[in-house]
Amino acid sequence: MADDSANIDVLNSAAQGQLKSIIERIERLEVEKAEVAEQIKEVFAEAKGNGFDVKILRKVVRLRKQDRAKRQEEEAILDLYLAALGEI
Repeated sequence: MADDSANIDVLNSAAQGQLKSIIERIERLEVEKAEVAEQIKEVFAEAKGNGFDVKILRKVVRLRKQDRAKRQEEEAILDLYLAALGEI
């Protein structure tokens, strides 16, 4: 950066402390997110080892997050489109 001392003067010490705190919290949460992602990966590996189809499990998890009525509406539209194409 051109002149770091000028940039530091822009934020008072309270704002600098708050900014540092926010950044540190985000960094901690990013670490936790990576740890949770690794745990999820391990559960999917375990499921695969027990003979479950991981691709389908991911789809089930995604579908369960959706509102049931919204999901049924999307499925009905999908069926309509597939029927129109002669696929079902």
